[in-house]
Amino acid sequence: MTYPLIDAHAFATLRLIHAFYNTSILVLFVYHGWLGITIRRERRAKAPMPFPVIKRHRRLGPVLALGGVLGFFVGFTLVMLHTGNVLEYPAHFFTGLAIVILLITTWIISRRIKGPESPFRTPHFAIGIAILCLYFLAAFLGLGVLL
Repeated sequence: MTYPLIDAHAFATLRLIHAFYNTSILVLFVYHGWLGITIRRERRAKAPMPFPVIKRHRRLGPVLALGGVLGFFVGFTLVMLHTGNVLEYPAHFFTGLAIVILLITTWIISRRIKGPESPFRTPHFAIGIAILCLYFLAAFLGLGVLL
């Protein structure tokens, strides 16, 4: 098999689409985190629960998790088509892989949250913060890939 398996112009366009898509997912995760922090703040203050915010957070979470995993696999596919070497950009790859692992982990943990005093709330919160930090790192590393 000879690489690249994809036209250089098409690859450049797909790289930009990948970057734009994952930047959009990052922005949505920031919004999602803000919703989660709003819920957490109200719950810890023993204030009335913001049910519309809770509903939005619960509905958006699985969609974003799936979107994040999809973004990773699109990037993985692009690199495989272009060079065939998954470790062409190792820091960006391993950051994305860590994001995927944490997305799956937090989704599993979120399914176990039951009631206001669930012991799974704090790990869910901590993993969510880690996901956001890794997304910003991946975006920074991705700029290095693009430039």
